[in-house]
Amino acid sequence: MNTCATKDNKDAFQLLTDYQNGDNSAFTFIYNMYIQKMLSFGSCLTSDRELVKDCIQDVFLRLLDRNRMPDVHNLGSYLIISLRNRLLDEFRRNNFTSDAEVESFTMRLSNEDLERSFIDKETDLREHVKVVSLMQSLTPRQRQAFQLYYLEEKKYEEICHIMKLNHHSVRNLVHRGMLKLRAATV
Repeated sequence: MNTCATKDNKDAFQLLTDYQNGDNSAFTFIYNMYIQKMLSFGSCLTSDRELVKDCIQDVFLRLLDRNRMPDVHNLGSYLIISLRNRLLDEFRRNNFTSDAEVESFTMRLSNEDLERSFIDKETDLREHVKVVSLMQSLTPRQRQAFQLYYLEEKKYEEICHIMKLNHHSVRNLVHRGMLKLRAATV
């Protein structure tokens, strides 16, 4: 079990409780704790960075309203799922006419967005190029599951909820992605 992620969740839950009890500075801490993860996740769904920022702002504005505060047990998952749903609403409203088109769009992760997420983590250019080419060999669903599990350190249950898949399917995506990456590095 990832004790760091559990501690972050407890800290976030305490901050949310503090905010609900009137401590406005707690909201700032919540924002700072999750903004980079949300930007990274949103960038995996669309290359329109301004749309991602607008949707993140909408999610936090909704959280800001103490009267409409949802009963949240895992704030990180709540924020990521809210961002995903907000982006899907925007896709439907602005660009697409059917749910199939929206689902198809969300499954396509641009290589540019994946590169951006790895650039921050890799200092050596040769390793960066190798990682990007390996990730390109994965299917879009494998990339999304891999990013959520390994890079964002989400639990399988959270990934199931975010990707709207059952536990077995998510584990298979992560496992097959890892097998494909291992085979490519040999």
